[in-house]
Amino acid sequence: MTERKQKILAAVVESYIRTGEPVGSKNLMGELDFSVSSATIRNEMADLAEMGYLEQPHTSAGRVPTTLGYRYYIDKLMNKMELNEADCKSITKTVSSGSGDPEQLLEKAGEVIANLTNCAAITTMPAGDKATVRRAEIVPVSNRTAMIVLLTSAGTLKSKACRSDMPITPQTVERFYNVCASHFVGRPLEEIGTVMLQTLVASLGEYALEMSPFFVALADLANDALSSDVLLEGQSNLFNHRELGGNVLELMEFLRKGDPLAKLIAGGTDDVDIKIGTENEYKQLANSSVIISHYDINGERSGALGIIGPTRLNYAKLIPYMQFVSGLVGKILTETLDE
Repeated sequence: MTERKQKILAAVVESYIRTGEPVGSKNLMGELDFSVSSATIRNEMADLAEMGYLEQPHTSAGRVPTTLGYRYYIDKLMNKMELNEADCKSITKTVSSGSGDPEQLLEKAGEVIANLTNCAAITTMPAGDKATVRRAEIVPVSNRTAMIVLLTSAGTLKSKACRSDMPITPQTVERFYNVCASHFVGRPLEEIGTVMLQTLVASLGEYALEMSPFFVALADLANDALSSDVLLEGQSNLFNHRELGGNVLELMEFLRKGDPLAKLIAGGTDDVDIKIGTENEYKQLANSSVIISHYDINGERSGALGIIGPTRLNYAKLIPYMQFVSGLVGKILTETLDE
C-alpha cells in the first residue's frame, strides 16, 4: 500500500461516509492534497479494488469501501476527532443525572449514545463474576411478605418478594440483618449456593424455619446478579439508515434476544472493539458495524457500552464519543461504590 493509495483510500472512505454515494475519480480530485489526473486516480482505485479495499456496486458507479477498506482506514489512516468542551459538559450533565443508581446511570448513558450516534445503543451492568455481597436487607411489606434487597460490590441492586409462613416481626428483621452481616456480607456471589445455605440453615436452630425462605430468596438474587443485564436503547434509530434496507427487521429481532447480545458486548479485550460487517460472528450483523467501549470500576474491567449501526458510520467522530461516555460511567460508578 503506497502513500498515494493510502490517501486515496482515506478520501474514498471519508467521502462515502459523508455522502452515502459511491465515489468516482473526478469526485476525489478536489479532496486530495496532491495533484494527479483523473485517470491516475481511477487506476489507483482499480488497484485498491483488486486488493480488496474497494468495490464497485454497479458497473457505471464509483467505488465504495469494503469491510477490509474500512478496517485499514480505522487501524492506520483515521484521525479521531476531539470532543469540544460544550459536548463534554452536556454529556456529563445528562449521564450524571442518573448517578445514584447504577442501572439508571447506564440507562442514561445508553440514551446519550443512542442520541449522539443515531444508532442502537447497548450497555451492560457491572459484571458480577468477581462481585461480593455489599449489603442485604429485608423490608416487610405485610404481615407475612417482605422484599429481599441485595446490593453487590459491583453496584448491582437486586430485589425479590418473599412470602413467609410465619409473621415477620422486628425481631425477624434484626435476625436477618445479623446473620447477613456475619455470613453474607463480603462473601463472593458465586459462593452463595445450596451447600452454603444448607450449612447456614442447620446452624440457625429454632429460627431455621423462620429464616429459610429469606435466605433462599437471597441466594436466588445472588445467582441472578452473577450475570450482566443488557440494556437496549434507540432501536428505532436503525430505521434511519437506508443502507440497512430490508435487514432492519432481522436486526431488530436479533436485538430482542438477550443471550447473543450479551455475548457480543462481553467479547473483546481492547478498550474499544470495532467489528465491521462480516467481521461479526452473527449473520444478522453482516451489514452492520458494532463499536464497543469498555468501562472500568476501581481499575478493573466491569462492563461495556456499545452501538450497532450500518457500516457507513463516522468512526472518527463516534469512537471518541464512546470512549468519553464509557470513561465517565466508570468514573461515576467508582465514586458511587467508594462512598
